[in-house]
Amino acid sequence: MRTEKTKKLPPFFTHVIGSLPRPRLVLDLLERREKSDPARYRKVMDEMVVFAIRLQEEAGIDVVSDGEWRRNHYTDEFLLRVGGFAPVRAFQHQGETKYALVVTEKMSYREPVFNEDAHFLASHTERVAKFALPSPFLIGIRYWDERYSKQAYASRESFMEHLAAILRREARSLVDEGIDIVQLDDPALTYFCDRRLVAGEKIHDERLHKEWNPDREVPFAVNLLNTVAEGLKAEVHLHCCHSVYKRMSDVKGNYAPLLPRFENLAVDQLNLEFAYDDTGIVNDLELLPAHLSVGMGVVDVRKERTAGPDQVALLGEKGARILGRKRISLNPDCGFAPDAYEPPSIDEAYTKLKILAEGAHLLRKRM
Repeated sequence: MRTEKTKKLPPFFTHVIGSLPRPRLVLDLLERREKSDPARYRKVMDEMVVFAIRLQEEAGIDVVSDGEWRRNHYTDEFLLRVGGFAPVRAFQHQGETKYALVVTEKMSYREPVFNEDAHFLASHTERVAKFALPSPFLIGIRYWDERYSKQAYASRESFMEHLAAILRREARSLVDEGIDIVQLDDPALTYFCDRRLVAGEKIHDERLHKEWNPDREVPFAVNLLNTVAEGLKAEVHLHCCHSVYKRMSDVKGNYAPLLPRFENLAVDQLNLEFAYDDTGIVNDLELLPAHLSVGMGVVDVRKERTAGPDQVALLGEKGARILGRKRISLNPDCGFAPDAYEPPSIDEAYTKLKILAEGAHLLRKRM
């Protein structure tokens, strides 16, 4: 639902997806936080988060986040704060051997884990504040493994259902702290856009080597998302990206196989990608269910090159000619650094956010 603050947003309002690149100082803070004096760590990190907020404001962005600078990773931070996860599963991803977190014990969620972060954001900006949470389907797909998880959760589905209940409480705590837009991140849903995966082909990330059944899994994922969003007194956005890792995507394919399956999705907006190759195409928007708005990704976060404001406005205009100006907002394709160590610099992100804001201004003048 729209809030008093989101009702005042201009046409083609601009927003970040969530994460900003971390300066070296922020990375040092994250690396040392377990050994740092808690009061000193909190003081310096608070100052850096204020900088992240001001950077977005000065770039001209209408809806701001905290840059996710208190997180090492957009998903893992939530899991580590909730508890029950351990890095025990070896896997190959883009030629590297890594050890992934998986759930090994029942999650012991007793109180909100992001409420202080959300309160700080909302109290340090007069603009609309957005806070992102990982979706239950994403976590279930990536963090349940039969070899390690069955003693805690007999099935992936039971794990996801518990996650939905936890995230429902967490989302409400964010709104209580002053957040106006809760975003649920789910690149796992975009796997169904990749015709290779659905056809059973193997790609570079072996975690994705499974049977993908959109007829069964997408409705289940939608029900989980609806559980989180039900009754929430804030706008709810669902972000479906193609993942970002070292300026590359994990999957490819436009949104045509996915959008018609969102007819029963009870959120306000989808945030999608249109600027990067092999992601969305504007004609996909013809398949968007009528009750949903869309955040058009009109700035590429992967390539170092920067499109100009005219290109941003042109892409947004193409979307508006399909959906109308009231159902379109503008954003980068994805977060700039969903993992703290993603390569874009903070200066690159600032430049691209300024161009995003300038493109939105041009589009408002044209339409």
